[in-house]
Amino acid sequence: MSALFSLFFSLQICTTCTMKLLAVFLLVSSVVVQASANPCFGSIQTLVSCPSGWTLINNRCFLYVPTEMTWTNAEKNCLSMGTNLASVHNMNEYRQVQNLISAAGYGSKQAWLGGSDGQQEKTWFWSDGSPMTYTNWCLKQPDNKGGKQNCLQMNYPAAKCWDDVECHIRRPSVCAKKG
Repeated sequence: MSALFSLFFSLQICTTCTMKLLAVFLLVSSVVVQASANPCFGSIQTLVSCPSGWTLINNRCFLYVPTEMTWTNAEKNCLSMGTNLASVHNMNEYRQVQNLISAAGYGSKQAWLGGSDGQQEKTWFWSDGSPMTYTNWCLKQPDNKGGKQNCLQMNYPAAKCWDDVECHIRRPSVCAKKG
């Protein structure tokens, strides 16, 4: 900005030209001020779209997979599509994933999400690497009953909340990826 200002004063131009240059200088200055005051100024808005059969929820694409598999095989299945088992980051997102299963004609069927504490007991993580900052555990869960419950299922009756279960149990699953 100072270079433009010094250029303005160093030019020895007629009064009409000086006035035009001053107008340009003021216009450029106001654009710079607006851009610095508004973090969205000049940013490019992109439309998020999902492949056919996937559902857009919070800028991510979700897919309900009705085929029952173990948690590990469900994660492998998601990985084969370039995704992971779904992570859920707030109650609204959880409700939308529940609606996705219901809309597919499966009601409130239990399904795998990407949560696991298989690496370190009581330290839950999402298989996509995102932090587990939101939880929706059922009362007295997770309880690691029998010492082998390391995988997260959703829609546990009757509260339709989360429960830790043994990973070898076969469940449908929900995959998710960035849109």
